Amino acid sequence: MTEKAVYYGTGRRKTSVARVRLIPGTGTITVNGREAAGYFGRAVLMTLVEQPFKTTETVGRFDVVAKIHGGGLSGQAGALRHGISRALLEAGDEYRGELKKAGLLRRDPRMVERKKYGLKKARKRPQFSKR
Repeated sequence: MTEKAVYYGTGRRKTSVARVRLIPGTGTITVNGREAAGYFGRAVLMTLVEQPFKTTETVGRFDVVAKIHGGGLSGQAGALRHGISRALLEAGDEYRGELKKAGLLRRDPRMVERKKYGLKKARKRPQFSKR
């Protein structure tokens, strides 16, 4: 019995975590049981998600099935991009150089800064009153 190869990758961004499966196929991207374009809604986010495939010139060669939780749409798109990049690395080591050069293997470390007491947000101060 010939079994299709499945490649896995976990991507993270802000507070979002994406569990990604790459299956050789036609290039459909499914996120939480929905089509990715309908899930993300914005073309900018879809461009972000497809970036690893464009970088490695593998557009239309893999189907993506992803489960994402946490964060907002932007963070989830970034997590999915990271997960796809890691899964592509598992699929073929020849992609490492291109992905690394594009900076797609690095987890974006930026997180929301915590709110401090006495302030309205992380850095915004209450209005100063002289009298």
